Amino acid sequence: MSPRNFVRVYQRETGNSPERANELIRLEAARRLLEKGPDPIKQIAHNTGFWDDERMCRAFVKALGVSPPDYRNRFGRLADSATF
Repeated sequence: MSPRNFVRVYQRETGNSPERANELIRLEAARRLLEKGPDPIKQIAHNTGFWDDERMCRAFVKALGVSPPDYRNRFGRLADSATF
C-alpha cells in the first residue's frame, strides 16, 4: 500500500489523519504525566514527542482549551489534595 493510499484509508476508517492520531496519543500521554507528578513541563513535552513546551502548549489549547500548567492545576494530584 502506498503512503498516500494508507493516509486515505486510515482517515476514512478512523476519522483522523495519522498525524492527528499521533498528536492525540501524545496529548494523552502528556495529560497523564501532568496529572501524576511534578515533572517539569519541558521534560514532559520532550518525553512525549512534542520536543518543546511551546508546541505542546499549542496542542493542549487546541484540543482541550487549556494550557498544560492550567491542566495540571485543575487535574493534577496536588490540585486534588488541596481541595480536601
